[in-house]
Amino acid sequence: MKTLIGGAIAVLLGVVGLAVWFTEFIQIITGCIPVVLLVGGGFALYLGFDELKDSWKNDEGVDASAD
Repeated sequence: MKTLIGGAIAVLLGVVGLAVWFTEFIQIITGCIPVVLLVGGGFALYLGFDELKDSWKNDEGVDASAD
């Protein structure tokens, strides 16, 4: 019950804070979007390169066993 009341108070304060500081909230969001895109893109590149290396290893293993 305490968690429910605490959550309701947090939501209420969040809505009031968002209404009062909406322009600052938008500034923070617009400032975070390029950073999130850079980090997400870098992570996707890393995972894609890692997957490509794994596929190269599997292809080499298949060719070596065929000989």
